[in-house]
Amino acid sequence: MTGSAAGAPTVCPAVLYRDARAAIRLLTQAFGFREEAVHEGEGGAVLHAELSYGDGRVMLGSKGRGGVFDAAMEGAGPAAVYVVVEDADAHCARAEAAGAEILMPPTDQEYGSRDYMARDGEGNVWSFGTYRPGAPS
Repeated sequence: MTGSAAGAPTVCPAVLYRDARAAIRLLTQAFGFREEAVHEGEGGAVLHAELSYGDGRVMLGSKGRGGVFDAAMEGAGPAAVYVVVEDADAHCARAEAAGAEILMPPTDQEYGSRDYMARDGEGNVWSFGTYRPGAPS
């Protein structure tokens, strides 16, 4: 175990948002993430938040709050994140009902996955599918 608690993910995407609170609402309501932690600074800026889905996590925060990571991400374009789901069709229906922008409806892929793509309010692309990277074939 390389410095990680048993069962905790060792890779976590991190995304910065102009409106981190709105991003948290969309990710939880439309995509089914669970809010694990939200740390705010003065004025309500989200300094660090963690949302979980299954055994994965995504970290996010507010843009423009200062610090090395904020400076390194300045001018960065949208990110893309892939999340494993059991039922892409049901997950997509939930996301669409909650107002998420669906870029690609659930589609069977040549490698055996069923995926769909959505975009959040700040341009990040979220792909959800049944393919589980690293799982035995």
